[in-house]
Amino acid sequence: MKMFLRYMVIVAILSSYLVAVSDAEFEAMKKKMTKLEKEVAATKKLANGDNLKWSVDFRTAVDKLEYTMADENATKHKNDSLLTNRLWLNMAYAPTDNISFRARMSYLKAYGAEANNNQRGTGNDNFDWVSNEAVQGDNSMNLKQAFWLYRNDTFLGSDISWTASIGRRPATDGLLANFREDANRQSALAHAVNVGYDGASFRWNLDKVTPLTGAWIKLCLGRGVTNAVGRFAQNGADYAKDDTLHLNSNMAGVIAVPYDDGQYSIHMMYAKANNLIGYDVNGTGQMRQADGTYGAIPAFTDHGGMSWMTGAIKVEGIGNEITDFLDDTTFFISFAQSKSDPDETFHMLGSDEEQTGQSTWVGLIMPDIFSDDGKFGFEWNKGSEYWRSMTYGEDTMIGSKIAARGTAIEAYYFKPLTKALSMNLRYTKIEYDYSGSNGFFGNASAPQEIKSTMQNAGGTVAEATDLRAYLRYRF
Repeated sequence: MKMFLRYMVIVAILSSYLVAVSDAEFEAMKKKMTKLEKEVAATKKLANGDNLKWSVDFRTAVDKLEYTMADENATKHKNDSLLTNRLWLNMAYAPTDNISFRARMSYLKAYGAEANNNQRGTGNDNFDWVSNEAVQGDNSMNLKQAFWLYRNDTFLGSDISWTASIGRRPATDGLLANFREDANRQSALAHAVNVGYDGASFRWNLDKVTPLTGAWIKLCLGRGVTNAVGRFAQNGADYAKDDTLHLNSNMAGVIAVPYDDGQYSIHMMYAKANNLIGYDVNGTGQMRQADGTYGAIPAFTDHGGMSWMTGAIKVEGIGNEITDFLDDTTFFISFAQSKSDPDETFHMLGSDEEQTGQSTWVGLIMPDIFSDDGKFGFEWNKGSEYWRSMTYGEDTMIGSKIAARGTAIEAYYFKPLTKALSMNLRYTKIEYDYSGSNGFFGNASAPQEIKSTMQNAGGTVAEATDLRAYLRYRF
């Protein structure tokens, strides 16, 4: 009996100790929670309700450019040190699981003031399609992307996950172009469309309701030009349609992926745009004005519509665990076609008939053999006489290589230096077979075979090269 009482006393003492310890720990946890709540409240107060998540992408680059003209002397134009800074401020916020907001502010500027700042061409640097990709003469920032994205796991009761998005579209650096830019892919297939615009997209994932692995389809709608008079119009009709100017220019397209298993994937796109702009030039070199007369001042006019078809195959990892080198190698090949639909009044690409162009693009990205995280890339593309892409937003100082009516070759190397800092070397060379590669859609972009006896040979580029090096901070 005494032994039993001793055990009971010991158990009681231990229980009291454990309860005391538990109470002490609980009180400590309560104090920590109270402190955390105060810190969160203080943070929200400082943020003033701003829940945006920010990230930075800052690039400093130097480009060495050289142009060889088509005249008999092969005249050259150079810039051995074009220094630029590019800053992207990225914003994102998701108040719920179904909806999110994303935006990107962009700044791209040459070092210092420009020597010819007041007479910079015809002013197309500030044109909306390329305002974020053209080097500007001031320190202003532009809106590159801004859109909300809604997502849901079911569509009209079916097991189809889908998304809807409206705003300033993430339409530059799309699939295939993202490799040379060391970036995640954006929306469009960059072989045909690589340009900024405003619009909407709707995507449906079909892999759960079809036997097609990873299949999805996306509908894209956009507007590239809006016809509206400005504020304080003389007739008082602010923002009404101006019948003396070119019409709204709209684009619609469908992107489809019938197969994607993470290693092998097939990508297709069809797009069509109307009322595409260009310059109508007469035999004396004068351009048509809004009132129908011709003069020296450049003015856009409507020249018709154009459609594009693109098909690409992407392979991320050659074979199946043959070697680590092949596992980390990416290969792609893409074919694209453009077809013009001229306006009844004006020529399109210098022709009053429908013209079809073709382009082929091949790329290989592989790891280097002397580091764990560096990679090389090699690309080749070739365009035909009447090839016309919508790739004005491509990040190439000498003009879009994908738009080339001729042959372009490119080699690049990427290497992370730290967690946030990376470097890049890239060489691009374009040899043109026909003129007009980077023009708009009017007869000023009529293709002429590149030769020294061609009309305006001294003002036509036969070959262009761009050697770029940059340091890039992303965090």
